[in-house]
Amino acid sequence: MYASCGNITWAHKIFDSMQGKNLVSWNSMLDGYAKCGEMVLAQKVFESMQERDVRSWSSLIDGYVKAGEYREAMAVFEKMRAIGPKANEVTMVSVLSACAHLGALEKGQMMHKYIVDNALPMTMVLQTSLVDMYAKCGAIEEALFVFRSVSKRQTDVFIWNAMIGGLATHGLVEESLNLFKEMQMVGVQSDEITYLCLLAACAHGGLVKEAWYFFESLVKCGMTPTSEHYACMVDVLARAGQLTTAYQFICQMPIEPTASMLGALLSGCINHRKLDLAETVGRKLIQLDPNNDGRYIGLSNVYAVVQRWDDAKSMREAMERKGVKKSPGFSFVEISGMLHRFIAHDKTHPDSDETYSMLHFVVCQMKHGCRHGNQEETLLNDTSIEDDLILF
Repeated sequence: MYASCGNITWAHKIFDSMQGKNLVSWNSMLDGYAKCGEMVLAQKVFESMQERDVRSWSSLIDGYVKAGEYREAMAVFEKMRAIGPKANEVTMVSVLSACAHLGALEKGQMMHKYIVDNALPMTMVLQTSLVDMYAKCGAIEEALFVFRSVSKRQTDVFIWNAMIGGLATHGLVEESLNLFKEMQMVGVQSDEITYLCLLAACAHGGLVKEAWYFFESLVKCGMTPTSEHYACMVDVLARAGQLTTAYQFICQMPIEPTASMLGALLSGCINHRKLDLAETVGRKLIQLDPNNDGRYIGLSNVYAVVQRWDDAKSMREAMERKGVKKSPGFSFVEISGMLHRFIAHDKTHPDSDETYSMLHFVVCQMKHGCRHGNQEETLLNDTSIEDDLILF
């Protein structure tokens, strides 16, 4: 009870006062720390347990997933496969979520095989997680195959949302909207997430008229738009170049603008060269989120576009004065089922020498291909390009 209410201190006091703790007690404490995002303490409790069952492992994995530590979640699962009990369908929902966020398709396919090989119950939640994993990893055909194979999907809005959202994310706008029509035909009641997915599809497809229709339908159906719905609507307008309308929309909202709303508008202003409004929005973003390095860099880029170099430099100096550090960019790539992490200007990867060698070869080929005085040649003659391109 205390842990569920976020009071982990009192939860631990009760736990410490118990005599003769059993597995249920330990699991409750472990799950409490995991729910509160205290993963260092959750791991410590886990390692202190004399006995562990599938719930112990599942709680730790799920805690890492909810904390955004997806690689750690996968590492715990691999350890569970080696020395722990067999995973159940609850465990696999968390594992599939980790694969989805990492974009680890091969790992996700292996997890799907694990589910089938171990004859785990194909619950609706597990099937929805499979659809979500395949869609987020870009395997739309596999996502559709799982979706179409679900016999009871006519009764569950979540799996429809996962599929509609997956299609929208990958720019399959027409397919996404058609699936929504099919959802209506079979009588599945849409919810707030459904409309969020539809607005995202409209943003990718530049469908302003349709976006207004869905946003108004959301209200007509008795649902209250969230900040995410408003942010999506701003994104639709900004991408379509309707920047003044987007700004007016933000000013007239019944809620305070969020960083994601202003960020979407700023991107639209830069893309459509509405730089006077971009400066206004950029300054509002810094006021709203002063510790985010991207806010300063965004406004600095606006100044750079119009060659206001002193103002661009002042943004960098403002970051330094406030102690805001630029977070290094990183990404993941999966090769033969193994995840590799790429970080800007880092050469600690064991294959970094070979990677730099190949990059040098590619850059040379690019220079050779544009030796006719193109703008690209000027860019490629910049000696720093290899440092900018390499992500190891």
